[in-house]
Amino acid sequence: MMSSSRRLLMLAAVQVLALLLAACGGDSGPTAGGGGDEGEGGGGSGQLTVWAMGAEGENLPTLAEQYEEENGVTIRVVPVPWETAHDKLLTSIAGGETPDISQMGTTWMGEFAETGALAEVPEGIVDQDAFYEGAWSTALFEETAYGVPWYVETRLMYYRTDIAEKAGWDEPPATWEDLQQFAADLKDKGGAKYGINLSPNNWQELMPFVWETGAEVWDGEAFDFTSDGVKEAMDYYDSFFEDGVAAEFVPNFDVTQGFVSGTHPLFFSGPWHVALIEDLGGDDIQGTWDVALMPENENRDSFIGGSDLVVFNDSEQQDAAWDFVAWLADAETQREWYEATGGLPAVKDAWTGGELADDERLALFGEQLEMTRAPPVIPEWEQIAEVINTELEKVTIGNASVDDAAATIQQEAESMVKG
Repeated sequence: MMSSSRRLLMLAAVQVLALLLAACGGDSGPTAGGGGDEGEGGGGSGQLTVWAMGAEGENLPTLAEQYEEENGVTIRVVPVPWETAHDKLLTSIAGGETPDISQMGTTWMGEFAETGALAEVPEGIVDQDAFYEGAWSTALFEETAYGVPWYVETRLMYYRTDIAEKAGWDEPPATWEDLQQFAADLKDKGGAKYGINLSPNNWQELMPFVWETGAEVWDGEAFDFTSDGVKEAMDYYDSFFEDGVAAEFVPNFDVTQGFVSGTHPLFFSGPWHVALIEDLGGDDIQGTWDVALMPENENRDSFIGGSDLVVFNDSEQQDAAWDFVAWLADAETQREWYEATGGLPAVKDAWTGGELADDERLALFGEQLEMTRAPPVIPEWEQIAEVINTELEKVTIGNASVDDAAATIQQEAESMVKG
């Protein structure tokens, strides 16, 4: 059996690529999917075609063999690179040559649901309450589910315990106030070059702080980027740069290297970094680091991402397609998927046994998944996210005020939706 760190290392490449790009009724018989050529489109007679990205495309065929044996359906998995997946999906929709099923990055759900190409999740296919609430929310567009969560990721705080102890801390910071002092002490007392690693222009790092104030940027009808909560979060985020505790942007910087070397002993990231740290640090890093829940303000919510599974309206065998999706969402199947890829289960019951329950670090990710939120599932979100990145950078390493940045984001977001 593959070790948990090695499985998470396999997941790392997929997750990093996804983050950089962001960074996912018919007859009941098991017959063909939507139309298309043999190479990419819907399946031929007796098969379902599934598009899967990165490591998922490499590992899904092996897992699918179990389903094929039990159901007499051929599952044809077409691996699609993450860097071409978005445009390839759009092209398949425009040409009416979609697969039956596809993996879908969570931040893409709003855009693709709006096209009308995705089938609604039929009632009774899966139990909504079986999933983490944050995971299920990624599949909802205008209050309708157009996908089923497959695997998830969330963010925790990674910190060097040895440097923390040197700085006088025997436990991780629990609150926002603690975090500021903790980061300062890691630098001033612990001897680290910087106290915390934050990107000056990363909305995925900023948004948890926004949510932790209790703020929402989208209520389903309108944006609110100028609320007190958003401004509080941006001001708090900027404070680490103003105090010289966080470094300004360095091109091609690898936080894993900085963490292992001790220059950057605190950062926020997903489960893939467990394996990256252990792989790079080897025996020397053992016993010198740990993970902790997000620091609390009004709450301690974190970001949730991952991938959903969708079925296309052009599929001629939606019943068969949804049955396979439901099988992939079964708790036992999700445990097996974790064993193969390190993809964390979106179904809560999958966490009740094995390494997911016994490994303290992994279990902490499961605990954090109970306290997560997803970005708005709207078609314009990725464009809006770029505006957030631009304005955040003007605040953190420029001279822009939080008020001006928030106003610009609000104006740009409203114009995108109205346009």
